[in-house]
Amino acid sequence: MNKTILGTGVFFGVTAVLLGAFGAHGLADMLDAKALDTFGTGVQYQMYHAFFLMILSGLGQLSPKRKKLIYYFIVVGILCFSFSIYLLATNALTEFDFKRIALVTPLGGVLLITGWVLLGAGVLKKGNSTEY
Repeated sequence: MNKTILGTGVFFGVTAVLLGAFGAHGLADMLDAKALDTFGTGVQYQMYHAFFLMILSGLGQLSPKRKKLIYYFIVVGILCFSFSIYLLATNALTEFDFKRIALVTPLGGVLLITGWVLLGAGVLKKGNSTEY
């Protein structure tokens, strides 16, 4: 599981760099400053959580079961939070109104927060491998 977590973190890190470059260069003439800033927020949070996953993969204090649970919360949180922000920020470029899915963003935020809380609780409990 540690290789999967690390690989996922690397994947999200690479895509954050690519999306950041695309936002700064490819979208600069197509979106207003507020939309570009919003897009950048999605990139920023994706990169933070890419690092989170890479660190999580190397933590020995957590049980494999807890690591897996945290991993799922963070991955789904990234997808819901950052990717909904990308869609909302580029809403002016499409015919579909992504504002209809705006509630996905706070759901993603709650999932990310839950992942952090589970990490903190697991580390504070010293990650007994028989605990959840």
